[in-house]
Amino acid sequence: MQLPETFLKQMKLLLGADYNEWLESYEKKPFAGLRINAAKITPEEWETSLCPFPFRKVPWTPNGYYISEDSRASRHPYYYAGLYYLQEPSAMAPASALPVKPGDKVLDLCAAPGGKSTELGVKLQGEGLLVSNDISNSRAKALLKNLELFGIPNLCVTSETPEKLASVFGPFFDKILVDAPCSGEGMFRKDPDLIKSWMERGPQYYAPLQRQILTSAVQMLKPGGMLLYSTCTFAKEEDENTIQWLLDTHPDMKLVPLTPWEGACSGLDGMPVIRLFPHKIEGEGHFLALLQKDAGADAEPDAEPDTQAYTNTVPAEVRRLEKESDYLQWEAMLKSPLDRSRMMVRDGMVYYLPECFDQSWKLRYLRTGLLLGEWKKNRFEPSQAVAMVLQLREFSQSLSLTAIDERSIRYLKGETIFPDPEETLQKGWVLVGVDGYPLGWAKYTGSSLKNKYYPGWRWQ
Repeated sequence: MQLPETFLKQMKLLLGADYNEWLESYEKKPFAGLRINAAKITPEEWETSLCPFPFRKVPWTPNGYYISEDSRASRHPYYYAGLYYLQEPSAMAPASALPVKPGDKVLDLCAAPGGKSTELGVKLQGEGLLVSNDISNSRAKALLKNLELFGIPNLCVTSETPEKLASVFGPFFDKILVDAPCSGEGMFRKDPDLIKSWMERGPQYYAPLQRQILTSAVQMLKPGGMLLYSTCTFAKEEDENTIQWLLDTHPDMKLVPLTPWEGACSGLDGMPVIRLFPHKIEGEGHFLALLQKDAGADAEPDAEPDTQAYTNTVPAEVRRLEKESDYLQWEAMLKSPLDRSRMMVRDGMVYYLPECFDQSWKLRYLRTGLLLGEWKKNRFEPSQAVAMVLQLREFSQSLSLTAIDERSIRYLKGETIFPDPEETLQKGWVLVGVDGYPLGWAKYTGSSLKNKYYPGWRWQ
């Protein structure tokens, strides 16, 4: 790998005696990893009975694992069941370090493609609100897919500038993750194409952008709230200098010390942040800083949300949906009833809104809450997203295939499948899964299962 001479000089000044060891690490292959979906499985279940390929644990997150490059983990039905997310091991650290708890209002400001958002959503355990944003609409679409694949119900996916979000929300969020756009120096080994981008736009381009993003993030952080700033670069200008700028310009913000784990390094000049280097850990380069906004003596407790969704009144369009037998038949098969005051129908799409969602927010959404399904011409079809949120036992008719059953792959390819003689089904909706975990919908005709797996997710 041909690293730029300017970059090498920068790293020699930064690392000193460690420079040669760091440089030698670029002769090694990058590490592949996955992070399991703790909303669906536990590490114990994964390690003892589910994992279909060799693994080793990632030491800095409880649900992260190293896997070999030839595992082909994206070509297994468990991937389509949302049981894990493929993620570079160092990139698991930021979401792990942000102390999200159920019921929090959380913002992932630069969220695509969703590796960190999926973990934040899992930590919420279906309570509170996750707003995942990316300024790029095309990248936000990939973000939405990954969140829905993971079965995150209490989400909003937006594609806005940080300034626009700040003008709408104000100091609303308990926790904010800013995985900032950066020069990507820490990822040169994993993605050599970033070197060309670095030569065109280095730290001097990204540092002002990061500070602009952080200004908006601080505006959206509640008193007492916490913000995790991360980059995948080594440049002090984008890391410690940016944090020092934030502390100097926002005196209500303070650093919360992060304790390095084995192989992790403290920040430069004694700053209590974390730096990850590829010669110290089995992973790529990363930087993490955790900050908190002063609570303030006069901070008021959270007000109850004053939203249309929580007037305990069922909206008129939902009342009309209640008269559709096709929808009612599907809803009756759910083991837990829906709160219809939380439902919204817009352009034929039926949504289930998070508890603290405010319909007065004027934003460019890709998704508001959980998409329940589509209602068209007296016919209702449940969504792929709601299939991923459910457990098989939460729907009155399900069919669990095994990962080695050839019907699992055929189903994921969108093909018609047939029940075995001992698999007794009634005509109507069936939640299809693999080894007890949902994959999607089918409709039983009496002889075959008409495939309703979402075409955009099909096995290629």
